[in-house]
This record gives sequence, structure tokens and C-alpha cells, in this order.
Amino acid sequence: MRIQHWQDVGSLLLGVWLVLSPFALGFAGAEVWITIALGLCVILFAVEGFVIPSYLEEWGEILIGLALVAVPWTVGYESVSATVSSVVSGILVILLAAWELTTDRDFSTWWHDRWHHSAR
Repeated sequence: MRIQHWQDVGSLLLGVWLVLSPFALGFAGAEVWITIALGLCVILFAVEGFVIPSYLEEWGEILIGLALVAVPWTVGYESVSATVSSVVSGILVILLAAWELTTDRDFSTWWHDRWHHSAR
């Protein structure tokens, strides 16, 4: 297991925060289990980035980040702290994943080959 991108470490830490935040901030109800489940997904994608480095896990992280941003309103979180934690964590997950995509050589090569050579 080798760390190729520091952003995966950041995502891992955000995932751990999401798993622990319901207990640290005193969430109740569905927001506890939703936050833990989404946090475990972030951890899973971050660990995948360590074990099987590929740009594909970043797309998964972006989707999980979008879910974290949207879920407080789609489910109706009652706690302001749960809403803020979910939205801020979601935005950070999206930013880290997008940043990693822009610095990943495999993705850059694929993007360049796919979009810049398709006219030939």
C-alpha cells in the first residue's frame, strides 16, 4: 500500500470524521446512520486509492460528496450541526477528489487522448 496522492489521506480523515461526528456532535435519528454510512463510503474510496491507485475512485468520492451536500435537505436533518458537518465535509470531499483528478497522470493522459485526439 503506497500513498500516491495526499488528497486520499485527506479524504480518509474526512471519512473518519464523518463516522465519529454523530457521537462528537450529538446527532440523533436517521442523520446518525446516514452520516456513518456515507463516512464509511468515503473511507472505502480513500483506502481503494491506496490499494488500487486509479482515477476512478475520485468519481465515487465526488458522488458521495454530492450526497453529503444534498442529504440534509432531502432527508430533513433536524440538527444544525449535522447539516453544517455534512455540507462542509461534502464540499471538502468533492474538492479533494477534483484536485486529485487534475493532478493524476493517468486521468490526464486519458482525458488528453480521449478529447484532444478524437478529431483524427
